[in-house]
Amino acid sequence: MTWTQAINPLGNLGLSALVDALPIIFLFCALAIWRMKGHIAGLITLALALVLAIGVHGMPGNMAFLTALYGVMTGLFPIGWIVVTAVFLYNLTVKTGQFEIIKDSIASITEDRRLQALLIAFSFGAFLEGAAGFGAPVAITAAMLAGLGFNPLYAAGICLIANTAPVAFGGLGIPIITAGAVTGIDAMTISQMVGRQVSFLSVFVPFWLVFIMAGWKGAVEVLPAILVSGISCALAQWFSSNYMTPMLPGILSSLVSIIALVFLLRVWKPKKIWRFADESQATLKVRRHSAGAVLKAWSPFIVLTVLISDWGLKPVKAVLDTVSIKIVFSGLDQAIIAGGKPMSVVYNFNWLSAGGTAILIAAIISAIIMRISPGQFLEVFGKTLKDLRFALLTIVSVLGFAFVANWSGMTPTLGKAFTVTGTFFPFMAPILGWLGVVITGSDTSSNALFCKMQQITAEQIGVNPVLTVAANSSGGVAGKMISPQTIAVGAASTGLVGKEGDLFRFTLGHSIFFTLIISVITSLQAYVFPWMVPALTKATPVAAASADSGGGTTILLLTAAFILVLGLIASRQRSSLDALNGRRSA
Repeated sequence: MTWTQAINPLGNLGLSALVDALPIIFLFCALAIWRMKGHIAGLITLALALVLAIGVHGMPGNMAFLTALYGVMTGLFPIGWIVVTAVFLYNLTVKTGQFEIIKDSIASITEDRRLQALLIAFSFGAFLEGAAGFGAPVAITAAMLAGLGFNPLYAAGICLIANTAPVAFGGLGIPIITAGAVTGIDAMTISQMVGRQVSFLSVFVPFWLVFIMAGWKGAVEVLPAILVSGISCALAQWFSSNYMTPMLPGILSSLVSIIALVFLLRVWKPKKIWRFADESQATLKVRRHSAGAVLKAWSPFIVLTVLISDWGLKPVKAVLDTVSIKIVFSGLDQAIIAGGKPMSVVYNFNWLSAGGTAILIAAIISAIIMRISPGQFLEVFGKTLKDLRFALLTIVSVLGFAFVANWSGMTPTLGKAFTVTGTFFPFMAPILGWLGVVITGSDTSSNALFCKMQQITAEQIGVNPVLTVAANSSGGVAGKMISPQTIAVGAASTGLVGKEGDLFRFTLGHSIFFTLIISVITSLQAYVFPWMVPALTKATPVAAASADSGGGTTILLLTAAFILVLGLIASRQRSSLDALNGRRSA
């Protein structure tokens, strides 16, 4: 039995679009007005979409529920798998005390508040966003700045503003991977386009942070640091997003930015140390650690960077994909006619080549280096799963909704309605992404909601859909700083609970300004610099190992040797915390 996807089922495009927008309108109201929990709002949205798919679009019930199941499975793997393993690795470093050394190694570099903002809010915050996401960047960096003596409002506000460009590649590229999953566009192609948009923002944000704090004169005084911080981050972000993998830009660009700024500060210092006139007393005790202790603390993320780099290489992926499992969705495969052609619905369970598996391997290696017992390892993993259970439920429900909306014809109907904006749509595309993140608090959720619509609308008006799909993620980064969830995290971490409105007003203008910058960039890339937009590439199914699989094996062996050497060096170093505890017990 086959079924033809229904577009404009009510015969009136405006009315059909309004009806099909009801699940999105409900989700927005549930999160922004009724303050409903994310997983509950997501499940109700999925249920509402199923009702419309069956009752309005005429989708057979079995196909609708199988479509929802396919979306749920995609939400769990590979997307949820990356989320769980990324947060798990981060939690391991916290559990062992190594993360305290990481924080100290950043905070002890300079006493100038402007440079601390660059290092902690911008670079270190980007590192946390790339490695874990989920509120960790703002919570940790804002608390660090407040502990160093920053005015709490500035500490939280600056960290919220700094946490922009890294969001598109947050949580090891989850927003990009999600965009690829719901559109069928190759995730690497989307990554390339996003890198050619947010890299401009990465150059600008460091200057803007210092300008907010110290004015024009204060910014000029540390211009070398601003340029080194922003340009190094942008170049690494552009290179890794275009030539490596969408999972690496967040981590790699932040590490390059940190290292470049540290090297600069070894040979250059501002003429005077700048502080706030009314700053509070410092409460954060910053300790200095040996080079060996710092290497050991950072080693989990060094291993992570190496493994993720390998997993993004085609020869390595070819080797790892030899054990992939393909699940054909009977009753759905070749049963939906979309665009005059039957859709192939095959779920690829590429368990070994998945990014989350690379992160888990990095966590296992890190546990050996940090001497974590199997019991502790399992305890932290169990706690991570428990902490993320509702976040995962939100992810799978939103992905389930996204696939039901896409395959039933709801999203194509909305996309067709958006064609009324005509050539103005590339300017609007980032604003849609911004709106999605403001409401949901997540670039991933915004991409799941809107990327298919962005794709269809672009195709209707004759614009490369890679541009608008990427713009959804790029525009969304500016919405993060004013989303209620992120505002709440920033307020809680700096003692501003009850003053969320002050924090919202502090960041609102900056959020709108950054969104307009991305909108202008997107419009220019659509009509003035179209050569900046990569050619549309569809996602390819899991393939068997190719002839160059031997190259992949060699790369994996070299990586194993490198990690072994790193582990031997790091494991010989006793951390400062271990040494301190030893002296205390003596």
